[in-house]
Amino acid sequence: MLVLITYDVNTETAAGKARLRKVAKQCVNYGQRVQNSVFECNLDAAKYRQVKAILEGLIDKDKDSLRFYNLGNQYKNKVEHIGAKPGFDVTEPLIF
Repeated sequence: MLVLITYDVNTETAAGKARLRKVAKQCVNYGQRVQNSVFECNLDAAKYRQVKAILEGLIDKDKDSLRFYNLGNQYKNKVEHIGAKPGFDVTEPLIF
């Protein structure tokens, strides 16, 4: 299923900046960055629970926020892209 993960981490302190780096680093492990704090992740149920638990453990729930948008398996007609940085199909293999 395609899951859109978004986050807003308060970076007014050094600890907040460190949390932001940790959250971003974890998200890179699970999906593709499509905007600064937005990732598209193709996850099964186990990976979804895993990344959610990891991210919840990293943020300060009094200062930061996470959002998980479950777009499911029929996401292709739910996502429309306009402008720069065209995305790619997260289910297709990448060739470098």
